[in-house]
Amino acid sequence: MLLLSSLAALAPILTAGGLLVIWRLPARHAMPVAYLVTLLLAGLLWGVPARVLAAASIQGVLVAASLLYIVFGALLLLATLSAGGAVDVIRRGFTRLSPDRRVQAILIGWLFGSFIEGASGFGTPAAVAAPLLLALGFPAMAAVMVGLIIQSTCVSFGAVGTPILVGVAGGLDAPAVHQYLGERGFEYREYLHLIAVRVAAIHALCGTLIPTFLCALLTRFYGRNRSFREGLRIWPFALLAAFAFTLPYLLFAWWLGPEFPSLLGSAVGMAVVVLVVRRGWLAPSEVWDFPERDEWDESWQGSIQPRPEPPPPGLGAVRAWAPYGLVAGLLLISRLPALGVGAALRSVSVGVGDILGTGIGQSLEILYLPGFMFLLASAAAWPLLGMSAGQAGGALRTAAGHLRAAAVALLFALPMVRVFILSGPEYNLSGLESMPLTLAASASALAGAAWPLLAPWIGALGAFIAGSNTVSNLMFSLFQFSTARQIGAAPELVVAAQAVGGAAGNMITVHNVVAASATVGLAGQEGALIRKTLIPMTYYCLLAGAVTYLWVHLSG
Repeated sequence: MLLLSSLAALAPILTAGGLLVIWRLPARHAMPVAYLVTLLLAGLLWGVPARVLAAASIQGVLVAASLLYIVFGALLLLATLSAGGAVDVIRRGFTRLSPDRRVQAILIGWLFGSFIEGASGFGTPAAVAAPLLLALGFPAMAAVMVGLIIQSTCVSFGAVGTPILVGVAGGLDAPAVHQYLGERGFEYREYLHLIAVRVAAIHALCGTLIPTFLCALLTRFYGRNRSFREGLRIWPFALLAAFAFTLPYLLFAWWLGPEFPSLLGSAVGMAVVVLVVRRGWLAPSEVWDFPERDEWDESWQGSIQPRPEPPPPGLGAVRAWAPYGLVAGLLLISRLPALGVGAALRSVSVGVGDILGTGIGQSLEILYLPGFMFLLASAAAWPLLGMSAGQAGGALRTAAGHLRAAAVALLFALPMVRVFILSGPEYNLSGLESMPLTLAASASALAGAAWPLLAPWIGALGAFIAGSNTVSNLMFSLFQFSTARQIGAAPELVVAAQAVGGAAGNMITVHNVVAASATVGLAGQEGALIRKTLIPMTYYCLLAGAVTYLWVHLSG
């Protein structure tokens, strides 16, 4: 029975993956089919009532609306900076710092993107980094790939630790866990800190090669010579950039807990790496650049082709960067619990608390979501850059026009996710576990004592399905804890592997890919992007599983 239900639960994932990756359909065509398959399975095999299916679908639409809100804000900020001449100033500044595209990808993607993840999370780094890289002259597909690959090491501590403080904490908040901790004299918060340190340690090992991976894939897929070697040649600089982030990241996890590793680790890393670049230390001997634009493959290019206006007289780097600095500052202020700003912003929300009488609800915290920070930064940029009302209106029209490409895919992808997750016994008539838990139970039954090798893959599966490390941890942390106890492994290590895998899964999450692609006007290439980001995601889960397996067995 478990095998049959697992095969059925796998069907929506195989449908989405097959249509996107194998048949190479655009997400706007693939996701409606995957949604229909999920709906039929949930209704016919899991026995989920039609009212619940409708409520879960409506909830998905509301979640999609929140993502489209963020994407629109990111598009508007890019269009505003382009029309106001700031993009030209930013481009020249980076070119002066280093004309090498590999260095730019590390600075903007790995370090600045990780800082934004630490402050905001929820896919925001790709929405910030991809348009900025596009404005610097990266092909649209390369810009999105960079933004997605860095959605790994920093994610477990994104949004000031939300995947741990909400995901793992909420997932483990069960009587069996509290009894286990009581028998061992652990406080719950202390146990979360223990897990967070192990998450940071595994990430620090796996993430050390991500900047090198990033450069190798950049030169292989978007270079004139299509060579991994050209990316690998920058390995001394890439390793320095990796350690500049991962070492302070691990220390902050140990000293301060899960709120600050990504936020403060990336800030330290940026300071170190900018200093190194300015001094010319470890600089690559040859500057690497993309081929001329007329040599680019058509699939690399999106519908947004930044043609920035020349900057007005007197526009310097500080004013040009100020809107991005304002986004980072607003995200940071609103995400630090001690300041109380976030609680005030969260109090303003719209949504439905009980959809169709099912108890399923969804609210949109319109002032707390990163989209609002983008809108504020865009509005502040209009007078800051001396833009006319016509230029501001043009930026608004440009952003709205490019948003349409992402809308269809997201408006089917998120309802599919919610139906998939809300298929458990609290909503169905069959008594079966939800589709995600059915898949996980089947995997653990097959793996036995080798389970630590597979634990990160369950986390990645949860992130792929739900589009969130936090939700993956909520779904699977208790399952991972229970499985670890059954095989005699330290539960905190296996739960840590879950969190690490959930972070790695963000690289291939459909709605992250669609949302990031929309910010650079790239539609219909989602499957091609996932085929590329599957490479570093696979590396990450394999290494995380191996590290966890060794740690479990060496610790007894």
